[in-house]
Amino acid sequence: MSPEFLIAAIVTIVGLTTPILLAGLGELITEKSGVLNLGVEGMMLMGAVSGFAITAFTFNPWLGVLGAAAGGALSSMLFAVLVLQLNSNQVATGLALSIFGTGLSSLIGQSFTGRIVPQFGSIFPDVLAKDPILKLVFGYSPLVYFALIMVPLTAWFLKSTRAGLILRAVGENDHSAHSIGYSVIGVRYAAIAFGGAMAGIGGAYFSMVITPMWAEKMTAGRGWIALALVVFAGWRTGRLLLGAYFFGILMALELYAKAAGFSFMPSQFWAAMPFVMTIVALTIISSRGNVGASAPACLGKPFLPST
Repeated sequence: MSPEFLIAAIVTIVGLTTPILLAGLGELITEKSGVLNLGVEGMMLMGAVSGFAITAFTFNPWLGVLGAAAGGALSSMLFAVLVLQLNSNQVATGLALSIFGTGLSSLIGQSFTGRIVPQFGSIFPDVLAKDPILKLVFGYSPLVYFALIMVPLTAWFLKSTRAGLILRAVGENDHSAHSIGYSVIGVRYAAIAFGGAMAGIGGAYFSMVITPMWAEKMTAGRGWIALALVVFAGWRTGRLLLGAYFFGILMALELYAKAAGFSFMPSQFWAAMPFVMTIVALTIISSRGNVGASAPACLGKPFLPST
């Protein structure tokens, strides 16, 4: 295995990890507030098509990212109104959002099929970004660095800020939080919007960085991996980062298995591996019987304040 091959593999792994890391961080905040949103896949696709469309019209990828965040957040508000105001079932509503986002993104994206949008420029000097070795640190899209920065910021927010403590209180005991004057519904609206925005940016990574052109269902189920990743990580940001890169390695195997000479297994096996390992990981965690101990106590339960 040559050094060039190893460097290319690492760069690929980082790129494949970034969208599920972004979506996973957003879902982590949402679930910490006590809301289970299974519509991550749909929100990612809405972010992907929103970011692509705005970039295609403005030729500015930064505006595209803002549009992707807005697209994901707006689609998450459909879910929020149904589960927070109308007390609909969170699981069923999340699945409906995923189906809705998949279909609507395909409809909106029809007019953009085959178009290419401008990509992000390097935020570092070319002498660093294009160096064969230094590009391991300086040669990524700005969204990669954004995702990595958001990991410690999310941990700090949850553990060291008043807003983070309120969010956790709402997720652990919504009635107690309500009794001391906190707006449970307001906190959960904000958490759902943040989760949608992060999922939207994660989706935009597919349409604006990995393949800067639009294609239907281009997230290819990565939203479901992001959902499982939150459980896999035990609702902890550090473990979320490690788990994201674990799944990133599995996804990279599909691309590099044949190049490394592993032709004894069909390509479909490597393509299915991340999803197989998702099921295996969740099965192992569930069999240990302590997965519920880490989850927010109010996760998935509607808030019905006593009158």
